[in-house]
Amino acid sequence: MKKIINALKFSIAFLLITSSFIACDKDFNVIESDVLGSENSNFLTIIDSLYPISAYNKKLDSLQLNNLSSNLLGVFNDPAFGLTTASIVSQVTPTTFNPDFGTDPVIDSIVLNIPYFSTITGTDNDGNATYRLDSLYGNPVAPIKLRIYQNNYFLRDFDPNSTVNSTQNYYSNADNGSNSVITDANIVNFDDHIVATIYEDDMFIPSNAVIKTTTGEGDDAITTRSAPAYRIALQEPEDKLFWTNTIISKQDDPVLSNANNFKNYFRGLYLKAESVSPDGSMVLLNLASSGANVTIHYSKDSTVDDERTQSTYVLSFNGNRVNPIINDYSKVTLQNGNKSLGDERLYLKGASGSMAIVNLFNGLVDCDNDGNVDDLAIDCFKKNFRQTDDVGEFIVDNTTGNYVLKKLINEAHLVIHEDETIDIGLNDSDFHKYDRIYAYDVKNNIPTIDYQIDPSENSNIPFSSKVISLSQRDTIKGSYKIRLTEHLNNILLKDSTNTKIGIVLSTNVNYTANAEILQSNDNVTAIPAAAIITPRGTILHGSNENVSEAKRLKLKVFLTEIKE
Repeated sequence: MKKIINALKFSIAFLLITSSFIACDKDFNVIESDVLGSENSNFLTIIDSLYPISAYNKKLDSLQLNNLSSNLLGVFNDPAFGLTTASIVSQVTPTTFNPDFGTDPVIDSIVLNIPYFSTITGTDNDGNATYRLDSLYGNPVAPIKLRIYQNNYFLRDFDPNSTVNSTQNYYSNADNGSNSVITDANIVNFDDHIVATIYEDDMFIPSNAVIKTTTGEGDDAITTRSAPAYRIALQEPEDKLFWTNTIISKQDDPVLSNANNFKNYFRGLYLKAESVSPDGSMVLLNLASSGANVTIHYSKDSTVDDERTQSTYVLSFNGNRVNPIINDYSKVTLQNGNKSLGDERLYLKGASGSMAIVNLFNGLVDCDNDGNVDDLAIDCFKKNFRQTDDVGEFIVDNTTGNYVLKKLINEAHLVIHEDETIDIGLNDSDFHKYDRIYAYDVKNNIPTIDYQIDPSENSNIPFSSKVISLSQRDTIKGSYKIRLTEHLNNILLKDSTNTKIGIVLSTNVNYTANAEILQSNDNVTAIPAAAIITPRGTILHGSNENVSEAKRLKLKVFLTEIKE
């Protein structure tokens, strides 16, 4: 029997992977032996939903907001939750040190440029590329108030209270109502550390327009085009005076001699977003891009003739960055849920909002059909799938060290339904179309094993990535499927720990870095940082028995066993 099971396991796994590519975002197929006919088949395929699970909410507080791959800026009004506001505090660092600005340097303009994440959609009438902003949230034509300040709070690289030179982390203080973060020692409100106002825009709206840059004059003028970016040009006398005093006049000063000196001297920029209407827009900025910089354009006397020559001095955003967030929810109050009974609704909200924990095999079942619900669900699961010897002990394969199975799991997944009464605002049926649910191993803070072996990664289009392990949203049913086939197989074959599964909402399931939780008092010590760099939220049906059977969150196990 063992040889038959092992041989069958390979063929079923191969068929499963093949079929997953063909219909990865559709309903999973139950694999039957139809080619032989049901009367001639030696195997049965069964859907097993016996095992109880518990899914409950966890409110997210004090999440690590530094060292993110990208940063949110703006105001987003989620119709089911309320308002989220995101600002940015970032160091800037010269790309060259000990500069020689020449004789009689005069600033012509100062240009700040931070690329958006965008995709080419086609060409215009002149054959030039047109773009779509990939990470624009909210009302795309709703303005926000945007201020850029000189920040005077020093963002440290290392935690001075650590004995092992640990990185200094900054944590969210989202419910506080201010642009503040928490360190191990205190609360930092960046509004208390403003030195000067650099730029003001009371009606800022992100644009998908290409950036046109012209160099030279007359017949020598050359215009180049680049992808959309947040770009401002400062040319007023007060702008030039500020940057002249701050940078140009510091030639030969130690503050321009190395990165450490400069970061302590000029401690960075504070981009502060504020709402000006019930709506707003929020965009994801690519500060890690080489194109993210502050460029000082200036002229100086030529060393050859009487003509003035043009030059630049560039500050990049390659230092520390923090993304302070304010959550002002008017529609829902987020709180921790019921770990034993599970919750009726699960609230997934990005930007330091809320997540859900799924506890598989939670509780007792009547495994031996004696009428008593007194068997641990996880023990029952193992008994139902593993072979036993004459004295009831599980049999181990001496070659592999794995337990020998009498049933095979063809497929296992969580089925999660969206709450159909969720407020989507203005009846926009596509509001949640591109949402993805990211699942991870809570104990080890790593993606699930099914995610890790999922071959459907798409590095360029996150929405179409990892669609075998993390299905795309079913736009008709409003449901999701989280594949846990290998997670369960590891429990059965290798006696791996039945770890809890965390689920968060994300718009980039390729981003697997973690964000630490400050002084966590439970077993959730970090979450996927992918949940921080999206402000979006959704509400799901939970596992509580008050949820209708058709909508209740379930673990479905598709298995094959030999006919008796």
